[in-house]
Amino acid sequence: MADRFFANEMPDFVPENSQSAATAEGAGDSLTRLLHLPYRSLCERLKHSALNLKDTVVNETWGRRGKRLQDYTLYTGALGTAYLLFKAYQLTKNKNDLALCSEIVNACDSASRGTRHVTFICGRSGVCALGAVVANKIGDTRLQDYYLAEFKEIRLPSDLPYELLYGRAGFLWSCSFLNKHIGKGTIASSDMRAVVTDMIEAGRRLGKGRCPLMYEWNGKKYWGAAHGLSGILHILMDMDLTPNEQKDVKNTLRYMIMNRFPSGNYPSSEGSETDRLVHWCHGAPGIALTLAKAAQVFGDKDFLQAAMDAGEVVWNRGLLKRVGICHGVSGNTYVFLTLYRLTGKAEYLYRAKAFASFLLDRAQRLVSEGTMHGGDRPYSVFEGLGGMAYLFMDMDDPTESRFPAYEL
Repeated sequence: MADRFFANEMPDFVPENSQSAATAEGAGDSLTRLLHLPYRSLCERLKHSALNLKDTVVNETWGRRGKRLQDYTLYTGALGTAYLLFKAYQLTKNKNDLALCSEIVNACDSASRGTRHVTFICGRSGVCALGAVVANKIGDTRLQDYYLAEFKEIRLPSDLPYELLYGRAGFLWSCSFLNKHIGKGTIASSDMRAVVTDMIEAGRRLGKGRCPLMYEWNGKKYWGAAHGLSGILHILMDMDLTPNEQKDVKNTLRYMIMNRFPSGNYPSSEGSETDRLVHWCHGAPGIALTLAKAAQVFGDKDFLQAAMDAGEVVWNRGLLKRVGICHGVSGNTYVFLTLYRLTGKAEYLYRAKAFASFLLDRAQRLVSEGTMHGGDRPYSVFEGLGGMAYLFMDMDDPTESRFPAYEL
């Protein structure tokens, strides 16, 4: 199991004071110096690295390919590059990033026509939703209306699964993204309600009374954020739910908490006895984000405690030998940013700082040495350096940080 992650030898907490700043100047180890830097000083270094990485990602995924798309998705393709550019624009207000983002989305629009995939991360709705939001920021009403019209033409296949990456939950996230960035009612609540009702009814049928809600993807009852329960519940909590539906969501989360491993980690699927994965997609990190969301939405203290318990698993076993958002250190860092937003505790901001410092100090060297996996698509947002760049940008204002394409 330990071969999946690096032993976390960083101090549990380094308070920010004049003594720690002095240590930052005098310590011999480069990672130790970063850990003792004042937060704002570290963020300046992260921002500089992020913008350089952004330029590298754009060059490798857009410039070198001569603007020919092999993969339009946000997960591993060009839309992820566009999303990173949109994030860079939000940070720096550089309109060149916004213009290039719009150009790449336009290419993704052409490449995604005719696809059956309908989600934000892996499908057509992500292209149209991001296109409409970027057009709104540019002030191009005609282009915004075009993308919104295209979005409303998307039809959900009857055999569409329910999970986030390829299913109904992923389509609903696109709706919420549009309503957040363009305005409430951009996508009518009645249109979203029909999808929610279908998801709740399907979850109840498969739950069969043992668990209020349950879902399958490719024959397995997954629990994680990408394909399973925690991702679906996370999206449902952004919807207008009836009291009975809220009760089902809460009791499903409590079922998961009761059936977690003794270590505090969570099974990747129903009945699994393998305590191995500590990823956003499978295991404690993605479930921690959903539990934190539940604590925020419902105000129940047991959800907050469970989220913090999952955070301990991430601190101890989440320094993965991968860089990415989906199953790497970059994604796991968001657990601490989310817990900091929820609790205001300095310890969580330090832990986010520690994981980000580890990435800044060592990731690219470890990848080049072969000790760390840079991702099958090494410049993508969900697998590679694009995700690390996105995280570094999000560190600039931790109160506004959001796990990309998951937290609103």
